[in-house]
Amino acid sequence: MAKKKKAAVGSPKKVSRSLAAEKIRAAEARYLMNTYKRPPVVLTHGRGCRLYDTDGREYLDFLGGIAVNALGHAHPRLVRVIRREAARAIHFSNLYHNPFQGPLAEKLAQWSGLDRAFFTNSGTEALEGALKLARVYANKKQAVKGGTAKTRFLALENSFHGRTFGALSITYPAKYREPFQPLVPGAEFVKFNDVVDLEAKFDGTVCALVVETIQGEGGIYPVSEAFWKRARALATQHDAALIADEIQCGLGRSGRKFAYQKFGSLPDIVTVAKPLAGGLPLGAILANEQFAAAFTPGIHGTTFGGGPMICAAALEALRIIEDEKLIENVRARGAELRAGLEKLAVKFDFIREVRGEGLILGVDISIDGATFVEEGLKQGLLINCTHEHILRLLPPFVLRAQDVKEFLKRFEAVLSKAPRKESETHTPAVAAAATR
Repeated sequence: MAKKKKAAVGSPKKVSRSLAAEKIRAAEARYLMNTYKRPPVVLTHGRGCRLYDTDGREYLDFLGGIAVNALGHAHPRLVRVIRREAARAIHFSNLYHNPFQGPLAEKLAQWSGLDRAFFTNSGTEALEGALKLARVYANKKQAVKGGTAKTRFLALENSFHGRTFGALSITYPAKYREPFQPLVPGAEFVKFNDVVDLEAKFDGTVCALVVETIQGEGGIYPVSEAFWKRARALATQHDAALIADEIQCGLGRSGRKFAYQKFGSLPDIVTVAKPLAGGLPLGAILANEQFAAAFTPGIHGTTFGGGPMICAAALEALRIIEDEKLIENVRARGAELRAGLEKLAVKFDFIREVRGEGLILGVDISIDGATFVEEGLKQGLLINCTHEHILRLLPPFVLRAQDVKEFLKRFEAVLSKAPRKESETHTPAVAAAATR
């Protein structure tokens, strides 16, 4: 169960906390737009892999701010840099140099194997910029060589790339796209890991193929090596961009700096965001020289992306990952976590599959997952459910062996005690395609 600081029932301190939480919820209900369905918990602070609410209850965080808090909460080195730089300068604008953009871009180039970076505010903005980069590259080539216009974008079924119009246009689930149609024209979807379908749809009119190396929101489905290699070959053949969306699976979460590095060939463009600045909002477009050269002064920009304080925090976050050997820790803790989940899958027959790499894992169940998330809160666990039946685990990279053991104990209690309801999506279409 969730740990709770001792306070007498009805004590002034407990009543004060309850009133404060109720006031927060009331203000949100009155003044926020109705876009999130939230449990009544009001979180206030955290330390490492632990979070705490207004009642003093402790939670083991296996959601990590949806893959954002790679360093956990209140990492002392990150806090120190943010405090230092906030006292110096938070924002200059991109009309001027600052001390941290160049070094951060260099570090990302070293990690990714690509050449240049453009900093954004978020993942969806990075994806939007990547689409623009691919399109302007194609347009410039056509202006010189002539021929058929290269304007089409290919993405994968089950994909999720963001909420802006361009990113939404290559996001597959209808529930995200339909309320906002018409969207950006020219987008088409390829069956997941289906090389034959990819070959049928990839021709000289395509300017980019966008691939989540490991689909996150889609249910933790890794792209196959055969699909990646064919995608790389077709992109090269047609002079189109292979774009790797590593916003959720990148920067160490898979047990590699980038998930595509297991394939041995590079994409042309990569988008990153979530863990980049350790919890502060920052994204980036990374590209090789060939495609990066299509951006020239004035053609693209951002107001907030790449400010001095946030780039300093991101540079420190990447250094912490290196210094504390956290990618090695992701591999070790991920193996322990997966082994424990596989044992639970033998015990609970409604667990169909455990998928993923490193610390991006999905537990695919044959029944509705919402009640398990609710029971998780009761047991002091923060987890997430996607596609109504896939329990998604995205814990911080600083996870310890004892945290894994504690999680597995609590998660077993969740699996035992949560009410079981039939899922409306017993066999997602991607499951069959993923085996091809």
